[in-house]
Amino acid sequence: MVRKSAEKKVERFDNKFGGEGYITVRSLINSDAEMNNKGRAFAHTTLLPGHSIGFHVHNGDSEIYYIYSGKAEYNDNGTIVTVEAGDVTFTPPGTGHGIKCIGDEPLEFIALIPYA
Repeated sequence: MVRKSAEKKVERFDNKFGGEGYITVRSLINSDAEMNNKGRAFAHTTLLPGHSIGFHVHNGDSEIYYIYSGKAEYNDNGTIVTVEAGDVTFTPPGTGHGIKCIGDEPLEFIALIPYA
């Protein structure tokens, strides 16, 4: 299967998990079935400067971010860490995270949410 760029599902979410502004999510995989029922999301996500995804806890799944451009403040279950291009974050089941773009350019990352 090949999914062309123009075929990706693109969604905007305002104040995601109580965050500021909005996020843009481009689904790279469109369904649980495409992930062999092993996860629920594989997406290219964009946050504009000052925009964020609010802190939230993962139950029954985990989440991995691969940061490929920009700079962010990452809330790693209560510990604040600066992340930038090339960094990877991991949130295991039962823990939480949030992220805010703190740079002058948009934050771009790949998000993967596999089931626990």
